[in-house]
Amino acid sequence: MVSEKKLLNDKEMEDFIKNGYVTLQTDLPASFHSNIYKKVEEMFEKHGNLGNNILPLVPDIQKIFDQPIVHGAMTSILGPNYVMHPHRYCHLNHPGSEGQGFHKDSYEGDEQVRHPHCRWTMAFYYPQDTTLDMGPTAVLPGTQYYDTHETAHSQPELPLCGEAGTLSIVHYDLWHRAMPNHSQKQRYMVKFLFTRLEDPQEPSWNNGQEKWQSAQNENPDNKHQFMWAKFWNWYRGEPNGSIGNIKSKSENTSKLIQTLQDGTQDEALRLEAAYILGNIRPSVVPTLIEILCNDSEDVSRYATFALGASGNSAIPELVKALNNTNESVRANAAFALGDIGRSAQEAAPKLTQLLKDKSEWVRRHASEALGIINHPNEETISALSLLLQDKHYWVRDNAARALAKMGASAEPAIPALTPVLNDENRYVRFHAALALKQIGTPTATNILFDHLLTSRWCPLTNSNSAY
Repeated sequence: MVSEKKLLNDKEMEDFIKNGYVTLQTDLPASFHSNIYKKVEEMFEKHGNLGNNILPLVPDIQKIFDQPIVHGAMTSILGPNYVMHPHRYCHLNHPGSEGQGFHKDSYEGDEQVRHPHCRWTMAFYYPQDTTLDMGPTAVLPGTQYYDTHETAHSQPELPLCGEAGTLSIVHYDLWHRAMPNHSQKQRYMVKFLFTRLEDPQEPSWNNGQEKWQSAQNENPDNKHQFMWAKFWNWYRGEPNGSIGNIKSKSENTSKLIQTLQDGTQDEALRLEAAYILGNIRPSVVPTLIEILCNDSEDVSRYATFALGASGNSAIPELVKALNNTNESVRANAAFALGDIGRSAQEAAPKLTQLLKDKSEWVRRHASEALGIINHPNEETISALSLLLQDKHYWVRDNAARALAKMGASAEPAIPALTPVLNDENRYVRFHAALALKQIGTPTATNILFDHLLTSRWCPLTNSNSAY
């Protein structure tokens, strides 16, 4: 990864937290993007859509992500140790197409687990000038936090148009779609995925202000001032920090709890209630734990968000909840502890025990939480190594990703990671390779190079040129 970068400023980060996207224009010449466009067309003509292999086929695309403005924006949003995920795809919108309905993407190599905190992004790159009639990608700004169609569609549609070289970085959970193509031109958009390897410990953008600036002039129409301010603090490495000058709405705790549990309420109001309750902290934690045990998956999810937002004050009760006989409660408690992050070290021993839980969802959330918390002791490394053989690929994927986040401390996992380089799932293979790279010892590096040299896909080899 190149070192030169142009970081986002405070206003741009606030906009990303609120709206879930940032659009950039690279400095590469028009001829560069024209060449990419021609190679993409050749790919479709000769091979069809090669999906993940578009980057080795068209390696010049990497130069786009090495641009200081793109690298800087990715660093600002995902931290300095972000990683390009192996899933990428070239979306072709044919002339005359009717487009798509709005949706959230599935997670490659994982199950459908939504994260309000931004740990994954997508990048949408246009290799050609893209106008409204060509069916650009459209987003519903600010909907990365919403699960329901009804709430998402209350936001206005925004087409992401632009000249060749336009690139949008998008929160992975943002609602989006391909618009109808009313032109006579092919519209290509190349999508890439990126992930963060560690939660923020300090601001990774050009940060000058300490508090969420919108709090100074609170607009009653902005439904998420508490939630946005919490995420601002999280990005600054201060997840338990003060919300700032936002007028307190916490006087009527009982009303907030009622809103959180009321399925007839607007999703946006329930989300904001969850984050306000999380800001109240110790006094409301026992009640939130009770709600975590609610039979409604919808209600328990909001309680999970609220407990994660409660930070350190919720850790002892969440650790107790890991012993609950209900697997959903154990899974949600593990998720909330992962959401709290590095300060939840005291939960690591119990989370490590849960890597052997009978529930695949508990195993999945516990392994992800341990990677985020980053507690690389001998027992945790050993248990994650065993989990690399789990029957569910998405559990194996989270175990390998957790080991990658632990870096050099995961060295004892090398023997377990080596055979996983040939796992039946392509993304588990990637995270095993990433873990070996992050471990970085001569042994890990040699294993990784030996594997890559034999498994390398050659973009020059085809039926007309076999050798």
